[in-house]
Amino acid sequence: MKYSRLFILIIVMFLGTAVKAQETGTPPIWPKLGKNDTIRVAATNDNGYMIPWIGLQEVVIYGQRIWKSAADQAAYNRLKYNVLKVMPYALFAKRRYEQLERDLATVADKKEQKRLVKECDAEIKQMFNTEIKELTITQGQILTKLIDREVGRTTFDIVKQTKGGFAAFSYQLIARVVGHNLKSTYDVSVDRDIESIIVSSGYYQN
Repeated sequence: MKYSRLFILIIVMFLGTAVKAQETGTPPIWPKLGKNDTIRVAATNDNGYMIPWIGLQEVVIYGQRIWKSAADQAAYNRLKYNVLKVMPYALFAKRRYEQLERDLATVADKKEQKRLVKECDAEIKQMFNTEIKELTITQGQILTKLIDREVGRTTFDIVKQTKGGFAAFSYQLIARVVGHNLKSTYDVSVDRDIESIIVSSGYYQN
C-alpha cells in the first residue's frame, strides 16, 4: 500500500510538470510522419499539437433540370451549342479591346493611336473573314450579346469608338438587314439560360 501511494504521487507530480511545461510554451508536438509524408501543407496549433490541413477548391453543385418536354430540352441543347460556339470570339474581343485601351492610354501621339486602332481593326477583320462569317444568324445574335457581357459595351459602341459614328451607323444598317443588331445588350434576368451555360462551361475556372 505504501508503494502504491508513492507511485500515484509520482504520477500526479509528473502530470503536473507536463501541464506546466505545456502552459509555459514548450515546442508544439508534431504528429509522427511516415516515410512517404513529403507533401507540404498548412498547419494549425491545437493545444500544442500541429494539425496539418489542405485547402480545397470550391465545389459547385448544380441541380438537375427537369424539362417540360423533349422539345424544350432540344431547344436548350441548341442554345448551349451556339453559346459555346461563339463564346471564344467574345472572349477574344474582350482581350483585344482591353489591350487596345491599355495601348491608347500610354500613347499621346494621334498618328500612333490611329495605327493602334487600325491594327486592332485588322485583327478583328481577319477573324471575321476566316471564322465569324460562317456563323448563323442566331449565333451572331448571341455573339453581340456576349460581347456586351464581356466588354461592358455594345458592338455598336465599340465600332463607333474605333471607326467613327458613320461607320457604326453603316454597320448597323447592314447588320439589321441580315437579322443582327449591334446594339443588343446582355441582361442576366432575360438571358438566364445563356448565363447558366456560361457559368457551368468552365471558362472562368481558376
